[in-house]
Amino acid sequence: MTTRGDGLSDYPKNAFNMARYIDDRPYNITQHQLQLAEEIAFNRKNWVFPIQTHENKVACITKDDIGTNIDTLTDALHGIDAMYTYDSNVLLTMCYADCVPVYFYSTKHHFIALAHAGWRGTYTEIVKEVLKHVNFDLKDLHVVIGPSTSSSYEINDDIKNKFETLPIDSANYIETRGRDRHGIDLKKANAELLNYYGVPKENIYTTAYATSEHLELFFSYRLEKGQTGRMLAFIGQQ
Repeated sequence: MTTRGDGLSDYPKNAFNMARYIDDRPYNITQHQLQLAEEIAFNRKNWVFPIQTHENKVACITKDDIGTNIDTLTDALHGIDAMYTYDSNVLLTMCYADCVPVYFYSTKHHFIALAHAGWRGTYTEIVKEVLKHVNFDLKDLHVVIGPSTSSSYEINDDIKNKFETLPIDSANYIETRGRDRHGIDLKKANAELLNYYGVPKENIYTTAYATSEHLELFFSYRLEKGQTGRMLAFIGQQ
């Protein structure tokens, strides 16, 4: 995942914003893409970017999709919050600024996937939707849960009640702090869901980094009241 510093954008000054859908100069985004492409040795013409809408729809990506929404935003891949591919020379990319990036990979089966799990995506079990497209034994699948907001993120009673309908114990990732105030650990919730649906616990890796606690490294939509850039999560195979 990219970080916030050493860029051309004003979110704040010198920020490395990677999202075309916020009020930033297109030139800045292109330059940031070119810089990242060189650093990771993955041509930006082979990147794929969906239009995320905080849902749980999953798209199968092939080489025919490369370049989608990289230079300009289109209607292609609209409403997609997770992607997977078995193809080589494809880089799956999505933007984040508090939501949970979930990376899936199996080198044995040449499979990669990327999911965007905010509270809605977590509640609607987007990781389960990705697992439906895994056509091999889940013991061969590895999952990395990347930087997102910490358990300082709070939800109200209505949202808490939604999470309590999931097939995992909400006490493991929700802490009641007062009337209509509950802290939720979305990284933990996604890890619990992955394990519940068959991914071995030892194959799930969760970073300790939190967007809301490391503002020197990451953008945080909630703490910065929406006036901020977006990091880019990416995964590919060559």
